[in-house]
Amino acid sequence: MRNNKKYEKEEVLHPSPSVPQTRVLFLPEGKEVRVPLGTTLLSAATEAGLALQSLCGGEGICGRCRVRVREGQVETSPTLLLSPEEVKAGYVLACQARVLGEVVVEVPRETLVERPTPDLDAREFLAPEAHAPPFRLDPLVQKIFLPLSPPSLEDNLGDQERVFREIQKRWNAPVLQAGLKVLRALPETLRKAKFQVTATLARRGGTVELLQVEEGNRTKEAYGVAVDVGTSTVVAHLLHLPSGRTLDAEAKYNSQRVFGAEVTRRILAAEREGPEKLQALVVEDINDLISLMVERQGVKLSDVVAVLCAGNTAMTHFLLGLPASTLRKTPYVAAALRPPPVRAAEVGIHINPRGLLYTMPGIGGWVGGDITAGILASGLHRSPKLILFVDIGTNGEIVLGCRDWLVAASASAGPAFEGTGVTCGMRASRGAIHKVRLTPAGVFYETVGNVPAKGLCGSGLIDAVAEMFRAGYLDRAGRLQANGKFVTEHHGERAFLLVPEGLAERDIFISQRDIENILCAKAAIYAGISVLLRETGVSIEDVSWVYIAGAFGSHLDLQSAVTLGLIPDFPLERIKFLGNTSLAGAKMALLSQAAMDEAQKIAERVTYYDLAGCPYYYQEFLAAKFLPHTDLSRFPRIAQLLRNEG
Repeated sequence: MRNNKKYEKEEVLHPSPSVPQTRVLFLPEGKEVRVPLGTTLLSAATEAGLALQSLCGGEGICGRCRVRVREGQVETSPTLLLSPEEVKAGYVLACQARVLGEVVVEVPRETLVERPTPDLDAREFLAPEAHAPPFRLDPLVQKIFLPLSPPSLEDNLGDQERVFREIQKRWNAPVLQAGLKVLRALPETLRKAKFQVTATLARRGGTVELLQVEEGNRTKEAYGVAVDVGTSTVVAHLLHLPSGRTLDAEAKYNSQRVFGAEVTRRILAAEREGPEKLQALVVEDINDLISLMVERQGVKLSDVVAVLCAGNTAMTHFLLGLPASTLRKTPYVAAALRPPPVRAAEVGIHINPRGLLYTMPGIGGWVGGDITAGILASGLHRSPKLILFVDIGTNGEIVLGCRDWLVAASASAGPAFEGTGVTCGMRASRGAIHKVRLTPAGVFYETVGNVPAKGLCGSGLIDAVAEMFRAGYLDRAGRLQANGKFVTEHHGERAFLLVPEGLAERDIFISQRDIENILCAKAAIYAGISVLLRETGVSIEDVSWVYIAGAFGSHLDLQSAVTLGLIPDFPLERIKFLGNTSLAGAKMALLSQAAMDEAQKIAERVTYYDLAGCPYYYQEFLAAKFLPHTDLSRFPRIAQLLRNEG
């Protein structure tokens, strides 16, 4: 049918001569796209540039891609994730609804993935005095001024040799190379500039590459971008390389979410669709972030000469377009753990055409360059005392060790701690509830930015579940009690109402299924910690410090984390928040060759422990699914607290 209403729209055309096309209009954004008949609304939304919630990767089991068909017809399957009233009103799951003709679709606000703001801990790194790196400023890519003497009969070196001679006077560059494109432009550039030029030099292992030669002195116009390529979120910082200053920060949700919140679903999608599809999505995310930052700072893209990315093993594979199928099959081998620098343009990143893309070296299995960066930033590898490092995120990486030895593991926690694995979840951006307290007088909460509540971030979820347990709304198995004051029902299951619709944009609640997700997530991490302690023959009492990294920043309430059983019952004064250590370590490596060298050594010396091969990991996981644990003797302080409150 024809759309008879005059909607304001932005049209995206994807014609195909072989398959009949139809139009889909998405409201309220006004985006219109042409797609083949039979396309799912989720795929159509992606083609239109809209990111819809899709934790299950389009399998119709999470219920997060709920949309309303206003006009036209779609073919869909029955689902228990929509109430009869919603079905009658035209609601469908976008991943299960296939277009039969022209359709007008309304996307509820909670279904649309909004752009997050950089985490507060990411903003903290904007201050040059904060987290000052312990390495000398010596960026991987630099611009140096070359006041060359013009050639003469007495000094008739070739242009390349003249440039190389001057570089070697100023740089330790035993092996120098230049591409044919640079050499072709060199004679004209030198003579136009009267032999006063700026050389851009990039380190590639033991080789230094001459990336470009510019007229005049442009040594101050050199910029780099450090990127944390997270499973849920991509965060980028724009750096001024000569000074080491951070100029800007930006973040957005990882667009690969359309294929699922978990890495394994994305690997399956890459096998099905080809690695190029996953690569294109994350590269577009990085380009978006770079574009926003350089525009705000008045920086030319041609002056951005390096990008350094830190991510887990799968994210690095997706970024480089490497096949990742072997990562999900025993013995869980990567195509490359420590890939060499490549031309950024080769993967589609829009910076200087000859600029380089570096990646942090990975450790093994699922433990990738983001954890190498975290170890580097935390200084764990230099500590004389035993430290437990936990990066709380979708993968839940754990490192135990000191300057003498390091062992690491990855516990698949799922996206709950990122705020995306629960019904009303969101990232720790403006409007996210990050602190919750339950008293006889009611529910009290705080939001990021002190604005009206939009949803719950990871720290808010941990706080809320711990408070519900302490207040008696949950039993030790995490079951909601029916007689609770704030206990209600949502889609036929019990839920705890935190904020009613009148006080927020919508009802904000935690369902029984959300509680189960958070318990599974915390159990995975706690079980991983327990296994590493046991395998290394140490106890939690032997640990001097616990470092917490990840998107939580300073929001996480330590008492709530221990009450939940996320981390061991450890003295709170010996737990440190480190924030986004993946990004911090990436910045260190980009700004210092010594830091990158140290990162390479870290990656080589860490022992990777595969939890999947541990015969008792699953037993530890099941035992940790209770609040705080089936064995209360592991949590003596919490046991005493419960006795006092009981």
